[in-house]
Amino acid sequence: MSELIDALNQLQKEKHIEKEVIMQAIEDSLVAACNRDFGKNAIVKVNMDRDTGDISVYVEKTVVEEVEDPATEISLADAKMIRFHYEIGDVVNIEVTPKNFGRIAAQHARSVIVQKIKEEERRVVFEHFAHKEKDIVTGVVQRYNGKNISVSLDDKTDAVLTEKEQVKGEVFKPTDRIKLYIVEVKDTNKGPKILVSRTHPELVKRLFEKEVAEVYDGTVEIKSIAREAGSRTKIAVASNDPNVDPVGACVGINGARVNAIVSDLRGEKIDIIEWNDDPAVLIENALSPSNVVSVDVDEEEKSARVVVPDYQLSLAIGKEGQNARLAAKLTGYKIDIKSESQAAELAEELDFGEDFGDLDEAEDFDLEAPVEEPEVSASEATADFEAEEVTEEPETAEDSFEEVSSEEADTDEQ
Repeated sequence: MSELIDALNQLQKEKHIEKEVIMQAIEDSLVAACNRDFGKNAIVKVNMDRDTGDISVYVEKTVVEEVEDPATEISLADAKMIRFHYEIGDVVNIEVTPKNFGRIAAQHARSVIVQKIKEEERRVVFEHFAHKEKDIVTGVVQRYNGKNISVSLDDKTDAVLTEKEQVKGEVFKPTDRIKLYIVEVKDTNKGPKILVSRTHPELVKRLFEKEVAEVYDGTVEIKSIAREAGSRTKIAVASNDPNVDPVGACVGINGARVNAIVSDLRGEKIDIIEWNDDPAVLIENALSPSNVVSVDVDEEEKSARVVVPDYQLSLAIGKEGQNARLAAKLTGYKIDIKSESQAAELAEELDFGEDFGDLDEAEDFDLEAPVEEPEVSASEATADFEAEEVTEEPETAEDSFEEVSSEEADTDEQ
């Protein structure tokens, strides 16, 4: 069995699999095989010499006065025939190595070694990619499996890019090299399962760490990311060094740095804004490229009302509301955008409501309730009556003419 020891030494050197681990596994497998031959009650031990590889099989028995179970017990007389100093209660190891056990041992050793090599390779792969969890790797597209894509991460490891984690509209060809974000690494019975993504927001962050030295060393910090994969991403950056412009560092000379990331993302637009602890300033920056007239922030409600120039309302909202939606995700505030004219109309409506009292109270007025007549004093009633008589005018010109004619007739009679 010296060849087996040489093979184990070579395996330990090349595969980094400990020789002792394999030898212990061989012993365990041989014990399981012997139990089938010696019975369930028998206590079988297998010993493999660490230097020569020779294998011996022993059955462990207890010394007793009268044997009831021959598989586990031995009489005192039989025990003293093996070694004279044995007494009642001692444990005797009786060698029962079969004649053809070398062949059996070799077969078991082979199967154990193959199994251990597979397990070790799985362990190495799992540990390698477990360290890369939440990081990015470069994969090579192999083929399409339905709507999923098989991607090779190295010579021995493949991953599946599911439809859910693919960017809508991206199409790859075999041998294309793509950047992937490792979401999770699971250890399963069939080997490590690596979950990868092209849509995860952290993919953009890791790409900036790889491309921008200031982000990698912590001089520039990415404070927040909002992404709609395949279309647009907004990131807010801050500098921990007053002499470093965070936006300029991420953009690079003539946009070289950000353009490299855009290329990895296959044309996805990236807006880089400067972080600010003041929510109003941060929201104004987040709505870039639109100009902002004013920002009214309610920190308790986590909401903001933003006024922009009339001609930039559509720019602030963005196509299908994308710019406003990404700004809201980036800042964590609910944003209500109004144009200047809309804001002015709203202000006029509010002023109108103040001039005519509280509109809410007016709504509570019950139109069906009987209206009480106001109490009026006698003097006030007389004054009102006299005023009505004085101010009363004839209804028509004919009435006035009849009154004048009757007066003249009375005068002639006199």
